[in-house]
Amino acid sequence: EVQLVESGGGLVQAGGSLRLSCAASGFTFHDYAIGWFRQAPGKEREGVLCIFRYDIDPYYADSVKGRFTISGDAAKNTVYLQMDNLKPEDTAVYYCAAGPPIVSGIRPLYWGQGTQVTVSS
Repeated sequence: EVQLVESGGGLVQAGGSLRLSCAASGFTFHDYAIGWFRQAPGKEREGVLCIFRYDIDPYYADSVKGRFTISGDAAKNTVYLQMDNLKPEDTAVYYCAAGPPIVSGIRPLYWGQGTQVTVSS
Protein backbone atom coordinates (compact mmCIF):
# COMPACT_ATOMS: atom_id res chain seq x y z
CA GLU A 1 0.00 0.00 0.00
CA VAL A 2 1.35 3.39 -1.00
CA GLN A 3 1.35 6.02 1.72
CA LEU A 4 2.69 9.55 1.95
CA VAL A 5 2.87 11.31 5.29
CA GLU A 6 3.81 14.98 5.52
CA SER A 7 5.12 16.67 8.63
CA GLY A 8 6.97 19.79 9.67
CA GLY A 9 4.39 22.47 9.08
CA GLY A 10 3.73 25.25 11.55
CA LEU A 11 3.65 28.95 12.20
CA VAL A 12 6.65 31.07 11.30
CA GLN A 13 7.35 34.77 10.86
CA ALA A 14 8.07 36.24 7.48
CA GLY A 15 11.70 35.69 6.56
CA GLY A 16 11.87 32.52 8.60
CA SER A 17 12.38 28.91 7.56
CA LEU A 18 10.65 25.57 7.84
CA ARG A 19 11.53 22.09 6.67
CA LEU A 20 8.75 19.81 5.57
CA SER A 21 9.11 16.05 5.34
CA CYS A 22 7.28 13.57 3.16
CA ALA A 23 7.75 10.01 4.36
CA ALA A 24 6.89 7.51 1.65
CA SER A 25 6.08 3.82 1.91
CA GLY A 26 4.98 1.20 -0.57
CA PHE A 27 7.31 2.39 -3.32
CA THR A 28 10.82 3.74 -3.83
CA PHE A 29 12.28 6.76 -5.58
CA HIS A 30 13.03 4.54 -8.55
CA ASP A 31 9.31 3.99 -9.05
CA TYR A 32 7.92 7.51 -8.87
CA ALA A 33 8.84 11.15 -8.75
CA ILE A 34 7.70 13.13 -5.73
CA GLY A 35 6.38 16.64 -5.97
CA TRP A 36 5.26 19.30 -3.53
CA PHE A 37 2.06 21.25 -4.10
CA ARG A 38 0.18 23.78 -2.02
CA GLN A 39 -3.29 25.16 -1.63
CA ALA A 40 -3.84 28.58 -0.11
CA PRO A 41 -7.05 29.43 1.75
CA GLY A 42 -9.91 30.05 -0.65
CA LYS A 43 -7.81 29.21 -3.69
CA GLU A 44 -7.35 26.25 -5.96
CA ARG A 45 -4.34 24.01 -5.60
CA GLU A 46 -1.33 25.43 -7.40
CA GLY A 47 0.70 23.63 -9.97
CA VAL A 48 3.65 21.68 -8.75
CA LEU A 49 6.18 23.73 -6.79
CA CYS A 50 9.12 21.38 -7.06
CA ILE A 51 9.85 17.82 -8.07
CA PHE A 52 12.39 15.30 -6.81
CA ARG A 53 13.60 12.50 -9.03
CA TYR A 54 16.46 10.22 -8.16
CA ASP A 55 18.02 10.45 -11.62
CA ILE A 56 17.91 14.13 -12.60
CA ASP A 57 18.21 17.57 -11.04
CA PRO A 58 15.18 18.86 -9.15
CA TYR A 59 12.60 21.06 -10.81
CA TYR A 60 11.44 24.33 -9.23
CA ALA A 61 8.59 26.61 -10.17
CA ASP A 62 9.52 30.28 -10.53
CA SER A 63 7.47 31.17 -7.45
CA VAL A 64 9.81 29.22 -5.16
CA LYS A 65 13.08 29.08 -7.06
CA GLY A 66 15.94 30.31 -4.92
CA ARG A 67 13.95 30.02 -1.68
CA PHE A 68 12.84 26.36 -1.56
CA THR A 69 15.09 23.32 -1.82
CA ILE A 70 13.86 19.79 -2.37
CA SER A 71 15.99 16.79 -1.49
CA GLY A 72 15.61 13.10 -0.89
CA ASP A 73 17.01 10.49 1.48
CA ALA A 74 16.70 7.11 -0.22
CA ALA A 75 17.62 5.22 2.94
CA LYS A 76 14.66 6.77 4.73
CA ASN A 77 12.45 6.94 1.63
CA THR A 78 11.75 10.53 2.60
CA VAL A 79 11.70 13.74 0.61
CA TYR A 80 12.32 17.07 2.28
CA LEU A 81 11.30 20.58 1.39
CA GLN A 82 13.51 23.24 2.93
CA MET A 83 11.69 26.56 2.77
CA ASP A 84 13.70 29.71 3.44
CA ASN A 85 12.84 33.40 3.35
CA LEU A 86 9.18 32.57 3.77
CA LYS A 87 6.58 35.13 2.82
CA PRO A 88 2.99 35.58 3.97
CA GLU A 89 1.84 34.50 0.51
CA ASP A 90 3.46 31.11 1.14
CA THR A 91 0.72 30.41 3.68
CA ALA A 92 -1.06 27.26 2.52
CA VAL A 93 -1.59 23.59 3.11
CA TYR A 94 1.37 21.80 1.57
CA TYR A 95 0.95 18.38 0.01
CA CYS A 96 3.42 15.91 -1.34
CA ALA A 97 2.39 13.62 -4.17
CA ALA A 98 3.96 10.68 -5.96
CA GLY A 99 3.57 9.65 -9.55
CA PRO A 100 5.28 9.23 -12.88
CA PRO A 101 7.13 12.24 -14.26
CA ILE A 102 5.68 13.80 -17.38
CA VAL A 103 6.85 16.54 -19.70
CA SER A 104 4.95 19.23 -17.80
CA GLY A 105 5.96 17.98 -14.39
CA ILE A 106 4.38 15.06 -12.58
CA ARG A 107 1.18 13.08 -12.85
CA PRO A 108 0.16 12.60 -9.21
CA LEU A 109 -1.22 9.20 -8.37
CA TYR A 110 -0.94 9.33 -4.60
CA TRP A 111 -1.31 12.22 -2.16
CA GLY A 112 -0.42 12.86 1.42
CA GLN A 113 -2.85 14.38 3.89
CA GLY A 114 -1.19 17.79 3.87
CA THR A 115 0.54 19.94 6.46
CA GLN A 116 -0.36 23.54 7.29
CA VAL A 117 2.21 26.29 6.85
CA THR A 118 1.32 29.73 8.15
CA VAL A 119 3.62 32.71 7.63
CA SER A 120 2.87 35.80 9.66
CA SER A 121 3.86 39.27 8.55
